[in-house]
Amino acid sequence: MVVLSGASGGIGLKLLNYYAAREETIGTYFLHKPSSCLAGYEMYSVDVREFESVTSFVGKIETRVHHLTLINCAGITYSSFAHKSDPMEWRDVIETNLIGTYNMIRVFLPLMRKEEYGRIVNFSSVTAQKGTLGTSAYAASKSGLWGLAKALCLENASKHITVNNINLGYCNFGMGVEKVPEDYRSFLKTQIPTGRFCDAEEIVSTIEYLRNNEYINGSCIDLNGGLF
Repeated sequence: MVVLSGASGGIGLKLLNYYAAREETIGTYFLHKPSSCLAGYEMYSVDVREFESVTSFVGKIETRVHHLTLINCAGITYSSFAHKSDPMEWRDVIETNLIGTYNMIRVFLPLMRKEEYGRIVNFSSVTAQKGTLGTSAYAASKSGLWGLAKALCLENASKHITVNNINLGYCNFGMGVEKVPEDYRSFLKTQIPTGRFCDAEEIVSTIEYLRNNEYINGSCIDLNGGLF
């Protein structure tokens, strides 16, 4: 079974369509329910920033949860130099990307521990590794996932639960490049040793690698074409 947060667009929607065609899959969205999904998909409106919203969602499906892979895709970005940034918008990035990921993990961990099985995959970012102008909120939220994964690994590995991050570079779709002007996209490709953006199939294969290898735990896998 797969549960996907942030499945309304970008990476989340790509993964929703992939997994819904192969196994029981449930997605969450916040404001906009996707319209371009496979028939028969199951979606719930959830504000991952609010623990009560996440708890209510899990209460609707917990009797069905089994052999779970939780993929945390819910995320937002905010571009501003720190000295000019809006504190509320900066905080919202942390609450969505970091606290929202914690909230999703927190409600499913007891179910995973009871079953003594679980796979948790979070999306971090190359931005947290290399630094990018105007991304202090996003970078801080994504680097926080590294410590979270390591601590959760120590707490849950004995229950056959893995917690790993994918440090994602730039993709052909979604938040990574959708707001980037075409001329700057071309420049970005020159900075990536492989000379191109990541494809959805490469994200799926990385997730499957993590699902199928229990000995990878508390780790971060770089999926960035060599960009550091």
